[in-house]
Formats: sequence, C-alpha cells, structure tokens
Amino acid sequence: MKILISNDDGYLAPGIIALARALADIADITVVAPDSNRSGASNALTLDRPLSVHRAENGFYFVNGTPSDCVHVALTALMPEKPDLVVSGINNGQNMGDDTLYSGTVAAATEAYLFGIPAIAFSQVEKGWLHLEDAARIAREIVQHDFGSLPRPFLLNVNIPNLAYAEVRGVSSARLGKRHMSEPVIKAQDPSGRDIYWIGPAGAAKDASEGTDFAVTAQGYASVTPLQIDITNTKLMQALASDLA
Repeated sequence: MKILISNDDGYLAPGIIALARALADIADITVVAPDSNRSGASNALTLDRPLSVHRAENGFYFVNGTPSDCVHVALTALMPEKPDLVVSGINNGQNMGDDTLYSGTVAAATEAYLFGIPAIAFSQVEKGWLHLEDAARIAREIVQHDFGSLPRPFLLNVNIPNLAYAEVRGVSSARLGKRHMSEPVIKAQDPSGRDIYWIGPAGAAKDASEGTDFAVTAQGYASVTPLQIDITNTKLMQALASDLA
C-alpha cells in the first residue's frame, strides 16, 4: 500500500510526524508538506510564483506553498506511481462544521480526491497535541478499515477527541454541524503606528445537535464525515429555471 501524507501545520509539526510514524510499518509512505504553518489556506494553489521542493533529514519533502500545492506537486511530479490513499494531518485542532471550508488539512485531502484518489483528513478536537500518539493509533486503525461500501474515490473528514486511547468510545459517522459567525477582526497597530487587523476566532457551535461532528466528539467518539465537492444547491434548480424562463 502506498500512502501520501500531507498537512497544513508544516512538515515539522508533531501531528504529521506522529501520523507518519503510525503508518510507516503498514504502508510505503511519502510525506510532502508545507515548509511552514499554512492553516486556513483552504484549497488555494500558488499560481503567481514557482514552487521549491526540499527534502529534510528525516526524508520528508517540504514545499514553499499551500497544502493543495504539496499534494498537487507530489502527485504530478514527485511520486512515480499514484498512491492508494492520501492522508492529511494530524491537525492541531478541530476541523468541524464550517471549518471544513477554510481548512488546509481538509484541502490537502480534497486535492487528492480531485485526482481520483481516496483521501482522509485527520484532526484532533483540541489544540495542544494532548494524547497525540493515541490519536495517531486511531488514525492508523481508520486507514486500515476496508470502507468497502463507499465508492472510489471517497473523501472523509475525521476528528479525534484528545483522550487516551482506552477512553475513546469508538468511531462514529457524523454530519457536519454549523457555527455561528466568526468573531470580529482584532484591530491593532504595527510598530509604525499603522492599523493592522487579525482575523478573529471561529464562532461557537450553532448546530451541535445529535449526529453532528460536534455532538459525536463531545460524547467521546472519533467522528467520520463523508464530504463531497459538488456544492450545487439542487433544491433551488427548479425555482431558478422558472425565474430565468
């Protein structure tokens, strides 16, 4: 089995190191990740400058670009054969609900999905890497799962509670929840007295009802959500056609 591993926290992040270590004895792994933290990069590709690829002492490749850049370069230039699976993470913090639209972790997996390769994005619910090795063990078990009922390719988003392995109650399917609007930007000044703005934190959960990723992880399960790329609002197609007639 050949697995490509990427992330958005950068090639030195503890999450990707733990994930690579957990998968190294069950697959032929290749790691291609950003040279620095690119959280929130979403599905951006770098088109205004060339990209550089370097190899670290541990064998990981790192790219001066986005998570999508990393997977794109890996699949079209670095890997002689297409991998069987692409995994992204383990992210330092949750990617649940509306987070998936902004997440570089999910974007790396999405890029693989667009190339027709099954992909899984892994995140821990809380920041700080608590029980990271346990999360990597759960990620390994999910990677080894058959998923025989799913069409190929598939795109899965996984969030793992920051719990000891024995305390995680299992793995459960879940739908995406929803968040309230993000907090306002934080205004400050640079050393020259010019106004600068920091993007505010994500909003609190708005829909954390039964069956959502928020609810499932709060109950001690790792949540698994199947994602899709087609964002067409099919319910409005007939009404739109009527308006345009």
